Amino acid sequence: MYDAFYPGQVWLDTNGNRIQAHGGSLIYLDGVYYWYGENKEKTDKAAGIWHWGVRYYASTDLYNWEDRGLLIPPVTDDPNSSLHPTSMMDRPHILYNARTQKYVCWLKIMEKDQTQTETVLTADSFFGPYTIVREKLRPLGMSAGDFDLAAAPDGKAYYFFERVHSETIIADLTEDYTDVTGYYSTHFPHKGPPHVREATAHFIRHGKHYLLTSGTTGYFPNPSEAAMADTWHGPYTVQGDPHIGDKTKTSFHSQISSVFKVPNKKDLYIACADRWMPNAPDYDYTHYGPLYDRLFDPDVEKTPADWALLANLPQEDTRNADYVWLPILFDGDTVKIEWRDSWKLEDYE
Repeated sequence: MYDAFYPGQVWLDTNGNRIQAHGGSLIYLDGVYYWYGENKEKTDKAAGIWHWGVRYYASTDLYNWEDRGLLIPPVTDDPNSSLHPTSMMDRPHILYNARTQKYVCWLKIMEKDQTQTETVLTADSFFGPYTIVREKLRPLGMSAGDFDLAAAPDGKAYYFFERVHSETIIADLTEDYTDVTGYYSTHFPHKGPPHVREATAHFIRHGKHYLLTSGTTGYFPNPSEAAMADTWHGPYTVQGDPHIGDKTKTSFHSQISSVFKVPNKKDLYIACADRWMPNAPDYDYTHYGPLYDRLFDPDVEKTPADWALLANLPQEDTRNADYVWLPILFDGDTVKIEWRDSWKLEDYE
């Protein structure tokens, strides 16, 4: 039994197995927390297996998690399905639509041509079964990468995503949450990786809207960036990297996937992150950042030595990826995240 959070350490479920809810999010229903995410238990690059569906867990204290199995199982008998284990499916996000009384799940899919599309599913209950209602959706006609979903108290919902290798898009969702309306705003334009923002995580505090994002360096960790606005569509003011004292500029060797406001706590928000590369504790972005700038700059001629430096780095180990959950601090309206070897909910009002 756990009685605290231990960021970056192996986190086991109540059966003694590694928790498989990567790129995950949390939802609170009827006094129970549910944590869902990418199930990587069978991930095997050599065999071409990327995922084994969306797995979920239940907890009453946020420390100890009971494995509830597959929320969305893989489709093993259709290689063309976006839910086939060889499909590059990432980052499930689920919203409840009070108008339709449906739970709506969006999944990011990396297609074989490297474009990125969305698969949308709906269910009458959070626990499923989920039915695919859209596949190969290109929102606004764009290649759409890592994303987040959020709904306002009036039921209007929003979709935050990386327009691949370009900028961040905030788009209004249709009333049923299964598509975009066509209205959108653009933010944080960059000419390309590694500075393009991805893995957007949205939350609201004291009427202010916050976006936490990472750079684009694959599974290699990089500096996060916080931004704040007064409205859903902004404009957003960039606050910089919120990770205090992170000399390696790796967001404490992690990538934030979502932010969870803890119910019944006055002002406790948890930045939920994945440590995709647990086998690379010495990786330092301050050293490799200039290499990424060079490799992604179309105006710079690359050498074999440049590519060799990247190829010789340790690779991701998503099957054994750990989790880095840390409380978000606020200096006025500015987001701060500091490292803690362990911490407890009981330390917060």
